[in-house]
Amino acid sequence: MPPKLVAEFLLLAALWGSSFLFMREAARAFGPVATAGLRVAIAGAVLLPVVVLSGHWQALRAHARRILFVGLINSGIPFGLFAYALLSISTGLTAILNATVPLFGALVAWLWLGERPARWRALGLVLGFVGVSLLSWKQARFTPGGTGWAVLACLAAAVCYALAASYTKKYLMGIPPMATAAGSQFGATLGLLVPTLWTWPAQPAGVHAWLAVMAAGVLCTALAYLLYFRLIEAAGPARTLTVTFLIPVFAIGYGALLLDEAITPWMVGGGSVVLAGVALATGVIDPRRWGSKRRSAALP
Repeated sequence: MPPKLVAEFLLLAALWGSSFLFMREAARAFGPVATAGLRVAIAGAVLLPVVVLSGHWQALRAHARRILFVGLINSGIPFGLFAYALLSISTGLTAILNATVPLFGALVAWLWLGERPARWRALGLVLGFVGVSLLSWKQARFTPGGTGWAVLACLAAAVCYALAASYTKKYLMGIPPMATAAGSQFGATLGLLVPTLWTWPAQPAGVHAWLAVMAAGVLCTALAYLLYFRLIEAAGPARTLTVTFLIPVFAIGYGALLLDEAITPWMVGGGSVVLAGVALATGVIDPRRWGSKRRSAALP
């Protein structure tokens, strides 16, 4: 990629990696549901003029029902689940569990759309879920004070993303991505409006919490979506999706530097297994290419 696109790629990873930090700060003051509701509402307000000026408003209106629905399972519910998890587990572990989205995406596409993965990709699914098990078994304590529900919340959020991806492929193909991106935030906002008002904290939130939720909405959602679709257009979806591998790196770094979170060998090892599985399952690493290169090199 050209240097400019590389810089945008790194910026996207940095923004999405920081979302866990901001959501943790906001969730402590607003609670998980209100944090998610505020994040999507802020992002929707920022993206509204963008989608209108870009000429995609009519496309959004024509497919409003399905776009609004996908927003609830692709933004509203998973944002709330991650905000809940961040009250109990580290930002680094949350980001690593978030990196399982391509694994669940491949599994859902197989079960729902009939997209059977090739042998090596199936091996990647198995390897990735082994990594998740290694990461989770020490954390999955459901006794009082345990973090088992937080781990399950992260995995449930990953499943939501996976379902949304297959739903989009089945019902929203051909719709301008910006219409889907903006409309999904509107749908998530509508879906979380009543729960957000119902769970609104009795005590006023402080300035830091408001700044955190604003950053999550404006930077980590609205701006990140704009960068994401720009990169897909300029560099292609396959290269853009490799951002998945950098998000945990940034999240772990932020957590260690700003929150004094420990980086344990177990987390690094389990996270590496997860990312290796994701790389195989998504085709980023394909052993068949190595074999073809060796055969080509052996030719006279």
